[in-house]
Amino acid sequence: MGIDRTKGAAITWLSWAEYPKNMVNSADPGRLIQQSYYAGHRLDRKADGQSKSWSPWSWNPIQGGGVSSWARVNEFKRRDGHTLYAETVPKLWDMPNEEAAALMRQWTGFEPGMPNVVMVRCEFIARREENDRWGPARLSPQEIPACYFTRNFNTIKSYLGDGRWRDETQPPGPPWGKARPPRNAMALFAPGGPGVAGFSPAATQPWNFGPHAGGSSDDPAAGPCMHVAPIDRDNLGPKSAYRYRYWLVVGTEAQLAARLDALWKKCADERATLTNP
Repeated sequence: MGIDRTKGAAITWLSWAEYPKNMVNSADPGRLIQQSYYAGHRLDRKADGQSKSWSPWSWNPIQGGGVSSWARVNEFKRRDGHTLYAETVPKLWDMPNEEAAALMRQWTGFEPGMPNVVMVRCEFIARREENDRWGPARLSPQEIPACYFTRNFNTIKSYLGDGRWRDETQPPGPPWGKARPPRNAMALFAPGGPGVAGFSPAATQPWNFGPHAGGSSDDPAAGPCMHVAPIDRDNLGPKSAYRYRYWLVVGTEAQLAARLDALWKKCADERATLTNP
């Protein structure tokens, strides 16, 4: 597992012995495996330089950065020998280079006793003005987290528990497909069997998922990619704090199932926490 300090301290590398290539797509600041949040009114800010492709748009701080710039990292270090800690000043996705009035903190390590499982703890602190243009708290989707993988991981399955899976299909987007995995876990597999699963017990809504563009590229810098995002809905206000955890599991279908069953037994009741909505 690798984190790039020049790319908002988001996760930019994931590989293992059976799949030694990097399978995280990093074609632009909106890809990666990263924190992404939404709040407030959708605004037309083209007069201020807002991207025409993303207008109107809500307040959307992105860990990786804006449409054409990477986010700034305040702090990055190893803690306790086993955890990578980062503090990032995110950027607003719809603008070329506008920092959001917010902080993102992230603790990334491996789940104890599970060497093929990455555990990530996320913290988001909003620092907006109380009466800014985006307005008060309103119910909005939160990507917990947003994940983009190389396009060759194009077989998508929801995990049902006890070794059972459900195939999911979706034409290239966006818009993305919607699926409600009963155990809050979805996996993507490449030809030959290597797979990655995301487990996000705090998700309360159908997940976003699907391919972008065609082909079966294994290039992390290519435009075509695969996307999956667990979704929660919360009232993020100008001064909100939001916290949650998620897990990434790599391996064969059988290995993923075993780890997901263990994580479900241990963490199924875990939810995100929101203060000062």
